[in-house]
Amino acid sequence: MDLLNTLVDKGLRRESPTREEALAVLATSDDELLDVVSAAGKVRRHWFGRRVKLNYLVNLKSGLCPEDCSYCSQRLGSTAGILKYSWLKPDEASAAAAAGVAGGATRVCLVASGRGPTDRDVERVGRTIEAIKEQNEGVEVCACLGLLSDGQAERLKEAGADAYNHNLNTSEGTYGEITTTHTYADRVDTVQKAHGAGLSACSGLIAGMGETDEDLVDVVFALRELDSDSVPVNFLIPFEGTPLAKEWNLTPQRCLRILAMVRFVCPDVEVRIAGGREVHLRTMQPLALNIANSIFLGDYLTSEGQAGKADLDMIADAGFEVEGAGTTTLPAHRADVAAAAAGGGCGSHAEAGAGGGCGSHAQAGGGCGPCGGAAVEAPAASEAPAASEARTDLVAVRRRGAGTDLAPNA
Repeated sequence: MDLLNTLVDKGLRRESPTREEALAVLATSDDELLDVVSAAGKVRRHWFGRRVKLNYLVNLKSGLCPEDCSYCSQRLGSTAGILKYSWLKPDEASAAAAAGVAGGATRVCLVASGRGPTDRDVERVGRTIEAIKEQNEGVEVCACLGLLSDGQAERLKEAGADAYNHNLNTSEGTYGEITTTHTYADRVDTVQKAHGAGLSACSGLIAGMGETDEDLVDVVFALRELDSDSVPVNFLIPFEGTPLAKEWNLTPQRCLRILAMVRFVCPDVEVRIAGGREVHLRTMQPLALNIANSIFLGDYLTSEGQAGKADLDMIADAGFEVEGAGTTTLPAHRADVAAAAAGGGCGSHAEAGAGGGCGSHAQAGGGCGPCGGAAVEAPAASEAPAASEARTDLVAVRRRGAGTDLAPNA
C-alpha cells in the first residue's frame, strides 16, 4: 500500500504523518491488518530493535478518590469491588518494587489515587523513592500522583524521581463527557510542569470509551505536541459499578490498528501496551509487540494482569528480548536532549513512565495508573461467550501484588 510505504518513510525520518494518513490507518480492513502491523514494526525496530521494556506498578494508595472519571474503578461513587487502603510505608513499597525488579522490570511506577498530592504526600513519596533506589541499584522510578501544584514536580525530581505520568486519556473536545471534576487543560498543565522540572513526562490515552477515530487522532497528535517520550496506550476495561461498565467497543484488530497509528504519529517514543491488553488483545498480544516496545509486568492497580512469568514467556516466544538494566530505552537523539534538560537524569525531558509513568486505562482522579474491573465468575465451558461477545469473564479484581497480603506475581 502506498499509504503504508509513506508512513514507514516518514517514521524513519521522525516526520509526522498528516491527520488524514493517521485516520486512514484506523480505517484499514482486516485483510490489510498484517500489512499495517508489518509497516509499524519496521518503524519500531528501526528505533528500538527487538527490546521490550518492562515496567512494574506499585499501588501506594488505593480507592476513595474524589474525582469522577467515568472509566475508573476508584472514582467517586464507584461500587467496583476493589481493594481500598491508605499509603503504603516506604519499606512496604520497596519490597513490592523489588518483586518487579526481580522479574526484569527496569522502571517502577509509584501510583496513588486522588486528585493530586499534598506537600506532605510529596515528602512521603520522596522517602519511598529513596528506599526503592537504595535497594535496587539502577532502577528508574516514575511517580503518578495526579494533578501537580507549583513546585511539586521540582521536589519529586530532587527526591530522585526520574519520570512523571499523567495521561490525557481522550481528546480535548470530548474530555468533559468523561470527567467533570477537572479539565483537559489541568492535565496538560501537569504534563508541562513535569517537563519543566526536568522529569521525563509520560502521557497516554485510553481507547474504547466510545470515542471516534477523530478523537483518537486528536489525542495522539496532542501527545506528540507535548513531546511525551512515553505514550501508554490503555484499552478500557469496563468496570462493573462505573458509568462505562457497558462499553465493550474494542476488538483485537481494532487495538492493533490503534497501536499502529500511535507508532506512526510518535515513531521514536516508548509506546507501551498498558491496561486492558489481556482483555482486548487476548491471543494477539505477541503480535502487538511488533508495534509497541514496552509493557507492564504482571498486575495493574486494581485488576490482575496475566502472570509475570507468562509475560516473560510471551516476549521470548515472540522473538523479542527484555531490555536490561542500564540500557537507555530512547534513541540517542531523544536521550541526549533529556540528559541535558534533566541534568543528566534518565530518559528524556518527557519520558516513559509505565504506564507511563504509570499508564492508565483508568486513572483515579488526577492521574493514577491502570485500574481494573470488578470480579466476575468465569462461566462454565458450556456457557462460555461467543467470540463476538464481550469477554467479561476476563475481568478480575486484583488480588495479588503490592498493597495486599498476598505475594506479587512477578
